[in-house]
Amino acid sequence: MEPHEKDRMPFLQLVPNLVTIAGMGLGLTSIRFAMGDRYEFAVVLILLAGLIDGLDGLLARRLHATSDFGAELDSLSDFLCFGVAPSLLVYRFALGETHAFGWIFVLIYTGAACLRLARFNVMRSEPDSMRHFTGVPAPAGALLALLPLFITLSGIGDARSVPVLVAIWLGLVGALMISRIKTFSPKALKIPRGAVSYALIGTVIAVGMIFTKIWLLMVILVVIYALLLVPAIWRARGMILRG
Repeated sequence: MEPHEKDRMPFLQLVPNLVTIAGMGLGLTSIRFAMGDRYEFAVVLILLAGLIDGLDGLLARRLHATSDFGAELDSLSDFLCFGVAPSLLVYRFALGETHAFGWIFVLIYTGAACLRLARFNVMRSEPDSMRHFTGVPAPAGALLALLPLFITLSGIGDARSVPVLVAIWLGLVGALMISRIKTFSPKALKIPRGAVSYALIGTVIAVGMIFTKIWLLMVILVVIYALLLVPAIWRARGMILRG
């Protein structure tokens, strides 16, 4: 191989990092829309960033392009998209009138997201990291944090009328992210063969709701995820009482 060939990288090896950067751009643009009070666009961009977050890792594995650089880049992008952007969006949407009180919980959530991602980086190589997460992962934490917006946009209620509860919710989500509870990992998720048909039908229903009742769909998905956390939280509570 000629010397100059060693300085070239195959384009396919670069694709996962390009996807990660694209996701970061969506997260940053979400903040721009939030500052302009265009909340629906801001939320949609965070949701798209979540889809891209799952895509870049999949591409990296399929293209055999995993690297320490890509992992760190992904973590930094996640902090922006799922730590900074959701907290600023919720603050702008529902907490601005509470001034310092609301901002305290924005800092709690964002700091928790940073700690959660730092811990994930340290524990990435551990065998258990493939079977479950320790604490709520950052993308799921962002969805939980955005529940007040989903409720308001769906017409179920107006979260802006109860800013104190929104602030406490944001702090609670931050606590779940840095907790030691074990949450399921999609990599280890297995569906019983008898439930495959229901999963396919559920997907069809979800696709239909994306184009008709997307915010109601997000409320349903977030509530289902929160309910799935209850057993893990209860087990953690039992360990604390025994310990």
